[in-house]
Amino acid sequence: MKRYGQIIGVKPEHFEEYKKYHAAVWPEVLKMITLCNIRNYSIFHKDNQLFAYFEYHGTDFAADMAKMAADETTQKWWAVMEPMQQPVENRKEGEWWANMEEVFHLD
Repeated sequence: MKRYGQIIGVKPEHFEEYKKYHAAVWPEVLKMITLCNIRNYSIFHKDNQLFAYFEYHGTDFAADMAKMAADETTQKWWAVMEPMQQPVENRKEGEWWANMEEVFHLD
């Protein structure tokens, strides 16, 4: 299992809408997340920034993320979410949510 932390901005004028969508995530999207070996997934908010935490339990993260990206329902969900989000400027090329380095963990 590998832990992931990611950040992205959320446009202030869209935050309440973003919360409403995430209070009732489409079941097909949740199923795909699970099928792609993601567990213990949370998104937190502070000052127009979103922090996501999840645990990956698979063996090929790139393949699972490609599988998720190819899913039609997930693409529709992302099309709704992306206009509400504001990627951080210093993200790596190809990232939407910027991946973070884990520097400490305690079980």
